[in-house]
Amino acid sequence: MESILNPWPWYVSGPLIALVMALLLYFGKTFGMSSNLRTMCSIAGAGKFADFFNFKWKDQLWNLTVVLGTIIGGFIAVQFLSNDSGTDLNSTTVTELQNMGFHNPGKTLVPNEMFSLDILASPKALILLVVGGLLVGFGTRYAGGCTSGHAITGLSSLQKPSLIAVIGFFIGGLIMANLILPLIF
Repeated sequence: MESILNPWPWYVSGPLIALVMALLLYFGKTFGMSSNLRTMCSIAGAGKFADFFNFKWKDQLWNLTVVLGTIIGGFIAVQFLSNDSGTDLNSTTVTELQNMGFHNPGKTLVPNEMFSLDILASPKALILLVVGGLLVGFGTRYAGGCTSGHAITGLSSLQKPSLIAVIGFFIGGLIMANLILPLIF
């Protein structure tokens, strides 16, 4: 049971991801979360207002199971498969996070300073959520897909645009983590 509660090593999870990708490629499907938003907007009738949403959304209904599975799987993982021991963070990372004002970094799955309901009372937190959401939405649309779609589907099918997008994601993540996040906190 302990092996289920801890993060799986790369040599288990990596081949499982490769197996799923092989099956998706075999059946002519792609994986990605952002395409589901387009499907849901089309189902809701957005095709009447923008041609981007005017497509055969019924062909993409299978992909909505990814969203449902992510929600259900996340709930099961947090409620039943978490070992409450926190995560093993590098001591330098813990010190840097504490200097930014995070309490008990690595003791919870996500920091309470960013992911608790209490932050909704803070104007700064609301602005960060709204601006961050808009930037993620814009970036996903501008890049033609999300990180999971490009990094898993795009790279496994050897698409050059996905390689460029993934390099951009890493550069953006490094800039955010090392330059912008310390300024915000």
